[in-house]
Amino acid sequence: MPNAEPASVLDASAVMAHLNEEEAAKTVREAMKEGAAISVANWAEVLSNVAAEGDDPRRLADDLRDAVILEPITEADSVEIAKLRPITKAQGLSLADRACLVLAARLGVAALTTDHAWEDAEVDTEVKLIR
Repeated sequence: MPNAEPASVLDASAVMAHLNEEEAAKTVREAMKEGAAISVANWAEVLSNVAAEGDDPRRLADDLRDAVILEPITEADSVEIAKLRPITKAQGLSLADRACLVLAARLGVAALTTDHAWEDAEVDTEVKLIR
């Protein structure tokens, strides 16, 4: 069970790296042990990817229930997500990507991702590329 206070926020790509046993899987597992949050937008993206691959999203949700801290998107988060759109459009950051960044900023922790497009995004949130 993760700590109640998140030490980081996971992007969907980070969780997928864990699920697919990619190079970054060990880093993601360590983050989960320390307490990792994920926004509901990123969680929906992970579950959608699993469903698209023919696997059962309900089973995955049950399997990871105690491994991550599921965080809602608040009304204030929605405003901040929208503000990031023009700033990150050139990098192609999705709504879920921006939700991850905003959640990390709200919680005061780093966002973990495998997406190198985030490197060029001019945001105040700490971003850690995990591969």
